[in-house]
Amino acid sequence: MNITFSKIAIPAQGAVVLAVGEGARLGPAGAALDKTTGGALTRAMKAANFNGKREKTLTIVVPGGTKLSRVVLVGVGEVKSVDGMAAERLGAAMFDAVAADASAAVVLDVFDGVKAGLVAAYIAGGVLQKSYRFAKYRTKEESESKPKLKSVAIQTGAAAEAKRLFADVAAIADGIFFARDLISEPPNVIYPESFAARAKELAKDGIKVEILGEAAMKKLGMGSLLGVGQGSERESQLLVMRWDGGAKSHAPLAIVGKGVCFDTGGISLKTPPGMWDMKWDMAGAGVVVGLMRTLARRKARVNVVGLCGLVENMPDGRAQRPGDVVTSMSGQTIEVQNTDAEGRLVLADVVWYAQQRFKPSAIVDLATLTGAIIATFNDHYAGLFSNDDDLAQRLTAAGKTVGERLWRLPMGEEYDRELKSLIADMKNIGSGKGGSITAAQFIQRFIQKGVPWAHLDIAGVVWNEKGTVLSAPGATGYGVRLLNQFVADNYEK
Repeated sequence: MNITFSKIAIPAQGAVVLAVGEGARLGPAGAALDKTTGGALTRAMKAANFNGKREKTLTIVVPGGTKLSRVVLVGVGEVKSVDGMAAERLGAAMFDAVAADASAAVVLDVFDGVKAGLVAAYIAGGVLQKSYRFAKYRTKEESESKPKLKSVAIQTGAAAEAKRLFADVAAIADGIFFARDLISEPPNVIYPESFAARAKELAKDGIKVEILGEAAMKKLGMGSLLGVGQGSERESQLLVMRWDGGAKSHAPLAIVGKGVCFDTGGISLKTPPGMWDMKWDMAGAGVVVGLMRTLARRKARVNVVGLCGLVENMPDGRAQRPGDVVTSMSGQTIEVQNTDAEGRLVLADVVWYAQQRFKPSAIVDLATLTGAIIATFNDHYAGLFSNDDDLAQRLTAAGKTVGERLWRLPMGEEYDRELKSLIADMKNIGSGKGGSITAAQFIQRFIQKGVPWAHLDIAGVVWNEKGTVLSAPGATGYGVRLLNQFVADNYEK
């Protein structure tokens, strides 16, 4: 998508998107166009009872008195209340309204003052995010179902400022698209080694990328992670990415992602219906890679280390069995009662490694960890668990700012007791009740004393069959914007 910014000047032909304020208020350029068309815009709004309500649209085909193909009116509501998140949503609505056109001009003449540049930049970001499609494997597609929009000219009274602010907005989109690409790929294309190879692209952005294979992880004692992948022909990998944008004296923030590139459940085999979508059981890792790209491309003033445990959970003759006992890198032993509770086994070793090697200021892990979180929140919220109230509050606030919502759930000794094993230090499942909580309690056992930690269970929000406001059906990229905002709010100001 080619996005440009220019001064307000309604083109003579093509598709035009006009922002309309609350009360059907047109800006100066829109009012002039209405006059040129003999009041066609005003009459159409009145006939359709269109009053400029936010994200509502009204299309006027070939307005009289012009050579325009059509004019699309998009309501922005109360102009002064439009913030970055609202502007993104408006941009997505504008894309949907003109997706069938090859090009379009978006006229934002109802916005003026100090917010004009910001609103224009984020509207452009919404257009960009909604334009994403993963169609590389399609060989046939009906032309009417394929968006044709290739270029958008954003017209604003603050074009220079909008262009400057859009650089960071575009960096966020770059990270989201990288995450969506990885999550959307089929499992015969993305597996631990190929995932790690894709992540090497980040070196061009200035990120230090390191990959540890099974031999290195065995030396480190990562029996918990390696046990998950031992039934696969694909070698497990540990991906380490470092962005050093802050002061050398500052300890890094560690972001850890679960990267189960395909999850059959192992010997505790999943049922066939829906198993195909376990290709995105590596979405936590995909989000971490996307976040690292965003931070690097906007030159974030922060030190961040991203770590991803990459495995396949397969059920061959070498596979881990229910009842096996493994020894984690921490030295703690785990009775594996269910091989389909594998993500926590991967995270156990990766978070321990992160603490031992990098001494982070805090750890945030992301994982498509439990079906229980989907049963709790559907696709509306991700689950948040933490040992630190301040960290939890800051993450929640960042999610609210960008519209990627978190809801904190309880933790405590009564849940932790459910992990007691008769033969090892712990087992990897609880009683079956409160499964998202006992999974979080398991990970917390590998967090060292005094280290602020948060776990985000994102199983319900990283893939959406119907699509979201900002994404087409498929991978959403949930988490990139949230964590980027979290970093911006708490580590760069």
